[in-house]
Amino acid sequence: MDQKKIKIEEPKGKLGVLLPGLGAVSTTFVAGVHAIRKGLAKPIGSTTQMGTIRLGKRTDNRVPKIKDFVPLAKLDDLVFGGWDIYEDNSYEAATNAGVLDRYLLEQIKPEMQALKPWKAVFDQKYVKKLSGTNVKSAPTKWDLAEMVRRDIQNFKKEHNLERLVMAWCGSTEVYIEPKDPIYRDLDAFETAMKENHPGVAPSMLYAYAAIAEGVPYSNGAPNLSADFPAMLDFAKDKGVPICGKDYKTGQTLMKTILAPGLKARYLGLNGWFSTNILGNRDGEVLDDPDSFKTKEVSKLSVLEHILQPDIYPDLYADMYHKVRINYYPPRGDNKEGWDNIDIAGWLGYPMQIKIDFLCRDSILAAPIVLDLVLFLDLAKRCGFKGIQEWLSFYFKSPMTAEGLYPEHDLFIQLMKLKNTLRFIKGEELITHLGLEYYD
Repeated sequence: MDQKKIKIEEPKGKLGVLLPGLGAVSTTFVAGVHAIRKGLAKPIGSTTQMGTIRLGKRTDNRVPKIKDFVPLAKLDDLVFGGWDIYEDNSYEAATNAGVLDRYLLEQIKPEMQALKPWKAVFDQKYVKKLSGTNVKSAPTKWDLAEMVRRDIQNFKKEHNLERLVMAWCGSTEVYIEPKDPIYRDLDAFETAMKENHPGVAPSMLYAYAAIAEGVPYSNGAPNLSADFPAMLDFAKDKGVPICGKDYKTGQTLMKTILAPGLKARYLGLNGWFSTNILGNRDGEVLDDPDSFKTKEVSKLSVLEHILQPDIYPDLYADMYHKVRINYYPPRGDNKEGWDNIDIAGWLGYPMQIKIDFLCRDSILAAPIVLDLVLFLDLAKRCGFKGIQEWLSFYFKSPMTAEGLYPEHDLFIQLMKLKNTLRFIKGEELITHLGLEYYD
């Protein structure tokens, strides 16, 4: 693509933010935006709000904030809507989630109470540990997708919205392999929806509805959702940017920071044992083996792709990687992740690294949701469509073109993201070669 031909539409008017799942992550995100608007808090953790970008040479001293460099929607222009299987408004849901303190929530109570969930598309076959009554009913999955489309249309009309973005913040569904023929082309998938095929999960109906309405879609869970040929072709045909999967927050974030360092110094890895305890809705869902399988596949892929044992067999061919997640209700959203890492140095001498990360899952996820909403809206206004690999920075299991391995190295991902922003604006890409300083 010729960067000179990229025309960016200005972010005029209101941007609707559609949230399937009004649980801990989405209510923490929504509450955070309201708090920041009122000057009650800072958008810490958000690349779009706090990040900067170097332009030109280091000696040029051109380092604007990203939000001042590319035309992003303003926080004041965001309007929220969403679905959930429980009837609680977002104030009640945030209170129940227990992520944010009551003092903060009381200061934004009217805004949070105004967000009331629409009836959700839900089937307990796909998320076995949850059940709720605020659920849509229809003869076929096709009809359910059409109901979601009407929700989107009504939301846009009611709030006079110019544009929309959907960010999946719902639960992890049971593991589904994309091998069935229904995933190969759109006609087969639409027929499967009309025939209530068991391979069509609820998250796929949301993704389908979003793409059909021309709405960019971000998948914050490891669900298959939109990551199969039928949906990818649909997104391209409709001119819709999509990205996923599975927001990169606690333990996996640490892996994508530390593993590139081990590889850069050619230190061996004999084993990496990871275990988590958490007590939020996510932890309850993952207590089911079928949902855990979906998460496990997402989390296990990171080290293999970063360390490339086929290229560095002496260092990584025999590494043992184990991930466990344990539901422990007293911990709530304050997840604790332990890592024991057995590494090898010069002459094969063993060493160890131990990490105990007491993190807050939704606090780490909320700014990711904000950034993806704003960047996907930017992508749509730039005319981008299909998989947005430049947003891999935010995901445990990044979507890529078929046959292309995902890039998991956090620092390479960040370079790709910032170079994409430079490309959009016609600025020189940064390679860090730096020879011009020594001519």
